[in-house]
Amino acid sequence: MNALVWHDEKDVRLEEVPKPELANPTDAIIEVTATAICGSDLHLYNGYMPGMREGDVLGHEPMGEVIEVGSEVETLEVGDRVVVPFTISCGSCWFCGRELYSLCDNTNPNAELISETMGHSPAGLLGYSHLLGGYAGGQAEYLRVPYADVGPITVDSDVPDEEVLFLSDIFPTGYMAAENADIEDGDTVAIWGCGPVGQFAIQSAWLFGANQVIAIDRVPERLEMASDHGDAETINFEHEDVYDRLMAMTGGRGPDGCIDAVGTEAHGMGVAGVADQVKQEIGLEDDRPHALRQAIKCCRKGGTLSVPGVYIGESDNVPFGPLMNKAITVKTGQTHVQRYLDPLMGMIEDGEIDPSFVITHQVGLEEGPEMYETFNNKEDGCIKAVLTP
Repeated sequence: MNALVWHDEKDVRLEEVPKPELANPTDAIIEVTATAICGSDLHLYNGYMPGMREGDVLGHEPMGEVIEVGSEVETLEVGDRVVVPFTISCGSCWFCGRELYSLCDNTNPNAELISETMGHSPAGLLGYSHLLGGYAGGQAEYLRVPYADVGPITVDSDVPDEEVLFLSDIFPTGYMAAENADIEDGDTVAIWGCGPVGQFAIQSAWLFGANQVIAIDRVPERLEMASDHGDAETINFEHEDVYDRLMAMTGGRGPDGCIDAVGTEAHGMGVAGVADQVKQEIGLEDDRPHALRQAIKCCRKGGTLSVPGVYIGESDNVPFGPLMNKAITVKTGQTHVQRYLDPLMGMIEDGEIDPSFVITHQVGLEEGPEMYETFNNKEDGCIKAVLTP
């Protein structure tokens, strides 16, 4: 089968690889009908995520048709149309029992590797390095789905792929980000990063009762989407000081909730931004936490900071003193996707939201390597690319 394969930094190729087979009785095999490039895939593309090996199949936002099921799979049948979460969860461990699916104890076979740096291992993830299981991803014609009874949601309606595909990751991620921001009716919410997760965090902030949503980025088309589709007020951080502008917009108090939807590759301004870039490039820090620092500074006293943006390791100069002294609550985490599938599917089927608004590019899988480059360089107005095998 054809798949997008990682070889090295900025080296993704379309190659023929073996078609996956059932490895366990709880597995299913799907024929992929749609898949997407996620912003967190760029951390792999740019060489920041450790644990990648030449030949790894990428992708963690797939959906398709079930073509084979293991002997112990009870919820899926051949012919079912399904969306597959990026989190691989067993459904029976202590964490899964509390719907903390991205913290599953049993799905990362390489748990000891990542526990050395993190203390504990999160769940295994599709297509996201050997530190998180080494599972083949879904930017391919076929995909093996482990623990197939726990996660994949069946699409019973005739809603198009493009409307449900993002249940695999970015829609639940943006929704959980807003949930973690503890939004109350009338709150002001500021969101750093207007990529796809940021766009869904904007949409979700309104659903949780926000009175004002402010979106922060520097890419014009992303800010335009945040304004036109998300009804957000916008700040271009290249043109104005974010702190000063937020204080002016909130009467000096600061936003009630702040969401960092940027993560490890934040673009900072001035000396601090250059220093982060240099330190990350030479290995003195793992992440560029410019957006995180700014969110801590801007968040009101007693407010909440939600961090859906992916961070990889250690970050330099994070202002923990202000975080503590301002009594800011922090909530983070990879998304517990399975927790949100049913309610968000209901919103889509009821016409409350059409997630396909974020799609700017839709191409064949064979154009994937070029689309990685386009997306990474923020060219051609690319916000979200969907690939069709």
